[in-house]
Amino acid sequence: MKLQQLRFFVEITRQELNVSAAAERLYTSQPGISKQIKLLEEELGVGLLLRSGKHLAALTPAGQAILPVADQILAEVEKIRCIAAEHKDNRRGSLSIATTHTQARYALPDVIKAFIKTYPQVALHMHQGTPVQISELAVTRRVDFAIATEALELFEDLVMLPCYRWNRSVIVPRDHPLTRASPLTLEAVADYPLITYVFGFTGRSQLDQAFNRRGLTPRVVLTAVDADVIKTYVKLGLGIGIIASMAYDRNADSELCSLDAGHLFEPSTTKIGFRKGAFLRGYMYNFIEHFAPHLTREVVEAACGAGTREEIEQLINTRDLPVR
Repeated sequence: MKLQQLRFFVEITRQELNVSAAAERLYTSQPGISKQIKLLEEELGVGLLLRSGKHLAALTPAGQAILPVADQILAEVEKIRCIAAEHKDNRRGSLSIATTHTQARYALPDVIKAFIKTYPQVALHMHQGTPVQISELAVTRRVDFAIATEALELFEDLVMLPCYRWNRSVIVPRDHPLTRASPLTLEAVADYPLITYVFGFTGRSQLDQAFNRRGLTPRVVLTAVDADVIKTYVKLGLGIGIIASMAYDRNADSELCSLDAGHLFEPSTTKIGFRKGAFLRGYMYNFIEHFAPHLTREVVEAACGAGTREEIEQLINTRDLPVR
């Protein structure tokens, strides 16, 4: 039995039994993967994959039982490599992050600039996606860190640590009637066509809950995953926007006015996470602390020892988090 065979088997399952996709992902050939899987099945004496003609149809019962064990073996092998790399050269390596546009565009630039200055020999890779995509990338070890706000129930296999709280602003053209509303109310906001985030992105759930509690149904005319897209269409006069307050730039968005809506919506909490049991290299702890200064190495290690999210929340009081 070879590690390569286990890696092929696990990757096939990640690619929904698509051997071509697995081969592309692993930079190898489809026939090569098929041959190694057959050799593995012959050695084990059981089939791992059910076949329908030339296609794979499902995992066999044996395949279902072996898959989590194979995945854990590969995780432990990766941990060994990380430990060895840390002892060989603790300032050289790679760091990959999966996050949303808002975090990548507005929360991370200064952090990444400082990190690269400190660790110029660490290659940093950023992946943007939906909360579902972010969680999958982290759980399958394709990235080291996931940074997200929404859909945290998708991250059960990750240690998720609260970093900061944030709220929203209503953005309107500078001559808009809402600029004269005092105080700004949900009822006033609901009177205008609304442009905001796609459901499941950047605190959208808190926004919907706030309107629902007041019995209001806002007229959402456009949704987007990108705050810059939302601002573009507000400038075109298609509606008013609701975005994360951090996404408004007084200089770049001079055509727009930002109205604080922190009193209208519950604040959201952005978290950073990594796979449970993962070995974190020294520069990874440093990156976390750059992003969230209260998450020192000691705090992160204590959180890794916590058994539940409740225990982590007791360790890190979200009410004490910085606000952006």
